[in-house]
Amino acid sequence: MPAPIITTRDLRKRYADTHALAGLDLTVPAGVVCAVLGPNGAGKSTLVRVLATLTRPDAGDARVAGHDVRAEPRQVRARIGLLGQHTAVDEVLGGRENLLLFGRLHHLSPTRARARADELLARFDLTDVADRPAGTYSGGTRRRLDLAAALVADPPVLFLDEPTTGLDPRARTGVHDAVRALADAGTTVLLTTQYLEEADRLADTVVVVDHGRVVAEGTPERLRGTLGADRVEVLLDHAGDLAAATDAIGAATGATPRVDPDALRVGVPAADRVGTLGAVLAALTAAGVTAVDVTLRRPTLDEVFLHLTADRAAVAR
Repeated sequence: MPAPIITTRDLRKRYADTHALAGLDLTVPAGVVCAVLGPNGAGKSTLVRVLATLTRPDAGDARVAGHDVRAEPRQVRARIGLLGQHTAVDEVLGGRENLLLFGRLHHLSPTRARARADELLARFDLTDVADRPAGTYSGGTRRRLDLAAALVADPPVLFLDEPTTGLDPRARTGVHDAVRALADAGTTVLLTTQYLEEADRLADTVVVVDHGRVVAEGTPERLRGTLGADRVEVLLDHAGDLAAATDAIGAATGATPRVDPDALRVGVPAADRVGTLGAVLAALTAAGVTAVDVTLRRPTLDEVFLHLTADRAAVAR
């Protein structure tokens, strides 16, 4: 496992009566995409702001690329890129002009700033629109320009705070491809998102945050495993078949089916994926029950997320 490039210990931040961070511990190895998930108000954006030195924590320790965020903020800023929830580029300037501006703000020489702008325009497929005002760009194109601007100084660490919020699926895919390419090239990416499929697609490791604390972490596959085995799910066409399907599936598999009467769905754990699927199909046929759909599937990150945050909400009550 690579050495950690981001670490926090007992990190705390309070706004009036709200504990945005309540003792958050985090370790992110170098060269990975770490997705931070959590409900609204869980502390995701506050975590990014603290790590990016935009907000001082009240207590605890945080280090980025070997530097303390409170004692060495300038050194931290020199090693990070940040893409926030709102666009940071000037909409009057063109794409190339924006990147030149960011280059000069990062103290690149005029020659190096021009070269870097051309590199990034090509990398993010922006060359054809480089001289158009950024305000005329589509949402996905503008977001790619935002991402390029965050990389002008070639930082080893990139913070992305809900980078695809509001984008259509095609534009979101374009941003995903760019982020994955950055990680493959060695950039460490810490990504906050409310799109569970985004974390599933991009992340090497996932951290679930709730009420200012980490409540679970691991690879997407490992987190799915916390909900147990895969499942066979049967979708029926008639409510009158629910009882017969439930009895038949339970008898054939030896497990207690989970029934959703509103959705006309019956599910059963499938530790033996193929064997359980075959047993369910045979049982339905023998019982004379016709299914609209029979699916063998793994738990989703959405289910893991809801399970973890629902548990925490119940404890809080």
